[in-house]
Amino acid sequence: MIPRWLLATCLAVLTCGLAAPHSAWAQTATAHTLRVMSFNIRYGTANDGDNHWDTRKAFLADVIRTEAPDVVGVQEALDAQLRYLLETVPGYAMVGVGRDDGMRAGEYSAILYRTDRLQVSRSDTFWFSDTPERVASKHWGNNITRICTWAQFRSAEGRTFYLYNVHLDHQSQPSREKAVALLRATIEARDPVAPVIVTGDFNAGERNAAITRILEGGLLRDTFRVRHPDGTPVGTATGFTFGKVDGEKIDYVLTTPDIDVLDAAIVRTAREQRYPSDHFPVTATVRLPPAP
Repeated sequence: MIPRWLLATCLAVLTCGLAAPHSAWAQTATAHTLRVMSFNIRYGTANDGDNHWDTRKAFLADVIRTEAPDVVGVQEALDAQLRYLLETVPGYAMVGVGRDDGMRAGEYSAILYRTDRLQVSRSDTFWFSDTPERVASKHWGNNITRICTWAQFRSAEGRTFYLYNVHLDHQSQPSREKAVALLRATIEARDPVAPVIVTGDFNAGERNAAITRILEGGLLRDTFRVRHPDGTPVGTATGFTFGKVDGEKIDYVLTTPDIDVLDAAIVRTAREQRYPSDHFPVTATVRLPPAP
């Protein structure tokens, strides 16, 4: 049987050669500095009327192209949506699998990365359940299967880091808390030890136990709060309602403390009073530490 990680790598599609995205960021990127994004792109099959995927996909691709992240954790991504982005936004490849069959069926928690800046050393996906290696498993009160895709990257400058991308359950608090416990244990057991970035839609506000526990003991920091400790408003889920910025921040870019946070933002780009998704993407510009 072909390993899941190999199948995921084979799904990577490059377009327009290896050209980097055209943006101010791409032109000013410095060594050891990464632009990170977390983006819930909303299911392509959802019955969203005027906000259906087909009506907003070009806009969403434009947002990614303009923000020019080096690495993007995406949530609610279906295979066709990922293929569209890889075909439309130059210079990216992908790791990840569908949660329903460990190949291409169902939602991915995929990671897109710029091939001119990053190389994948290894990657995998695990399921948030008592049997994390079992495809499509779930045990914690969540009716929907939940996964984490992770990758160990090596930058063009020779720096190593991990990125874990998650989408936690929207209904079950026990599921969210147990998922965070498994995620923490996985991060703490990483070998070799290297800096960590976590992207995700946690479906949990900043005071929720799922967030306080993932940050507990200083294992990780919320990049947004490093740069904007008192910043408001911080709502990241809009439901496609134009102008909605209140509510809780449920989308995050987290890092271990050895990563410097240079900037962080909630990206509220709109076009003709519409948003590219029902979540705002969140970004962080970080600097990796020197190699040991």
